[in-house]
Parts: sequence; C-alpha cells; structure tokens
Amino acid sequence: MLNVLCGRIAQRARYVIRRFARRQDGSAAVEFALVATPFLALLFAIVETALVFFAGQSLEAAAAESGRQIMTGQAVGFSQGDFKNKVCSYLASGVSLFDCANKVYVSVKTYSSFSAVNTSVPIANGKLDTSNLPYDAGGPGDIVVVHLYYQWPIYVSLLNASLANLGGDRLLVATSVFRNEPYQ
Repeated sequence: MLNVLCGRIAQRARYVIRRFARRQDGSAAVEFALVATPFLALLFAIVETALVFFAGQSLEAAAAESGRQIMTGQAVGFSQGDFKNKVCSYLASGVSLFDCANKVYVSVKTYSSFSAVNTSVPIANGKLDTSNLPYDAGGPGDIVVVHLYYQWPIYVSLLNASLANLGGDRLLVATSVFRNEPYQ
C-alpha cells in the first residue's frame, strides 16, 4: 500500500513539473527581467566610466590652457582666486560637468630645476588636503607646476571598488609642468 501511494505521489509530481515546464505564460517577462537587470547595470557602469574619463580629459585641457596663461606672462598679478576663475572659464565651455566653485582646487608652485619638481598629491588621512595649496606663478624663466584637483563622485556602486580612489569619489588630477617664457 505504501509503494502504491509513493508511486501515485511521484506520478503526480512528474505531471505537475511537466505541466509547469510546458506553460509559457509570462516567460518573456521573466527572461527580460533576468537579462535586463545586469544589462542596465553594465550600461550605467559604462556611461559613468566614460564620464569620469571625459571629465579627466577636460581637466587636463584646462590645466594646459590655464598653464599657458602663466607661461606667457598673461597671469601676472593674478591671485589664486583669479587663476581659479580662469581655470573655470576653460572648464565651463560647453556642457558644465564640474562644480567649479566648490570642488576644483588649484595649486601653482615654482621650482628651481626640473629634477626638484614634486608632483605628489596632498592626501592626508584618505582625503584631499586643500588647507595649504600654494599659488606662486613665478617670473620669467621660472619652472612652474600647475596642479588641478577635482573630486568626482561615483554613483554606480559596482564601480566604487575599481573606479573610486578617494573614499566614494574619484580624485581627478591634472598637471602641467613648464618653464615660463622670458616675458617682459
């Protein structure tokens, strides 16, 4: 009797499984949900990575253009705020990706030789230390290093481990090293 009962239960279970496997109502929705979630996550990660690299290139271009102002003597008499405004004018052309007023930091320092140039980033306790950023554009013939820093927020949590290098942000650094021209 027990064998017959177990046989009927097994037969009924096979019938239910076969019937479930043959039904296709809602299968497209389930397949879409299974495929769409990783696809959208990957898509957002690609877009955010592209934005970070585009922002980095924009910052590099701004460092080169604003550094040219110092190199040719057009920035003589600029304060650090004036120079930052010049940097922001280069960053603001086109679409504004940057919070220039609050997140762009400028460091300009003069050196006696190219071998003495220090390009280390002022990070203290895992944060950008902006308390003592110098501004010395030097004079004709001086060697000058222009650093621009920007903390780009990372939103896609999948990228926090690989793209973020400063807490939950990506620290973008642009550097321009040059010798001032012998301007008057």
